[in-house]
Amino acid sequence: MASSNDIKNGAVLELDGQLWTTLEFQHVKPGKGGAFIRTKLKNVTSGKVVDRTFNAGAKVDFAVVDRSNYQFLYVDGDEYVFMDLRDFDQIGVPAGVVGDAANFLMENQEVTVALHEGTPLYIEMPPSVVMEITYTEPGLQGDRSSGATKSATVETGHEVQVPLFVEQGTRIKIDTRNSEYLGRVTD
Repeated sequence: MASSNDIKNGAVLELDGQLWTTLEFQHVKPGKGGAFIRTKLKNVTSGKVVDRTFNAGAKVDFAVVDRSNYQFLYVDGDEYVFMDLRDFDQIGVPAGVVGDAANFLMENQEVTVALHEGTPLYIEMPPSVVMEITYTEPGLQGDRSSGATKSATVETGHEVQVPLFVEQGTRIKIDTRNSEYLGRVTD
């Protein structure tokens, strides 16, 4: 047991038998009354976000979450198989836990897998990835400066919006949080 004063962003709390990740926290000391901590928590399994307030110094349970670097190997049915880079053990992570990260997972991709008592909770992708465009329509001549975009399909089959001048076979950098085009990559 720890105190609510120890709550920080990214801390995983165990409340009512469920795991919650701290997205935001704020210590509040009003002019009258005792101090309290206002938090925004996200349920690790369902993704539900709630606001919760704790009295300062209240006892809370922090969950032990092991975050380790893993390498993506392959997909086996509904499971994604990852290898621990420390001891080369392999784990299967259900597709529901992988979620939208599957749009950016390529063979040998390094990710961070968070485990609680041996159960995968979520996958943290790097902030951006480099992928090759496998299909896109040709851009129109003369529309280069309008800021218009077109749809493009990358190696994993995921569709992203790219500027009109980007062509098939181009390697691009993509933001893994929102699938946004960040620029072309020249090797």
